[in-house]
Amino acid sequence: MTGKADPEKPAAKTVRPANKRGVARLAAVQALYQMDVGGAPLASVISEFTAFRLGKEIDGAQYRDADEQWFKQIVAGVVEDQKFLDPFIHTALTEDWPLKRIDSLLRAILRSGSFELLRRKDVPPKVIISEYIDVAKAFFEDDEPGLVNGVLDRLAHELRDAELDAKKADGAS
Repeated sequence: MTGKADPEKPAAKTVRPANKRGVARLAAVQALYQMDVGGAPLASVISEFTAFRLGKEIDGAQYRDADEQWFKQIVAGVVEDQKFLDPFIHTALTEDWPLKRIDSLLRAILRSGSFELLRRKDVPPKVIISEYIDVAKAFFEDDEPGLVNGVLDRLAHELRDAELDAKKADGAS
């Protein structure tokens, strides 16, 4: 999979202006990527992002303000639930693309979206899926946003199918 931007820098291409939670999601994906690639511990990555990145200027690029608590909940939650999330994500992927074969940045996006689908019942599944498609579009130009859509949609139907069915029934009347 190609077309990837540098996950260490704020996304240059913006699909639409993100709200504070959207910015927190983007930063959480970047933090998880940094932890995965560099092996940095959770506490130091969260400290680095909250002290030096969220809402700060780095190398001439301005990071937008983020919902700091949302950011922390996603990063810490993904780390805490990763042993459950990874096999779950793996089941939503095609057989020829196991999770370990997926790019680190894309794994961080899928883990974050899966975490929210699992743990953030206060956020509608369609909002979560849409937000993480936008995060994927910030970094990828090829098929990756579609993969994020497909995987998170499958997981949403497994985790929150009754909620999705209720929304369909409401829309049908």
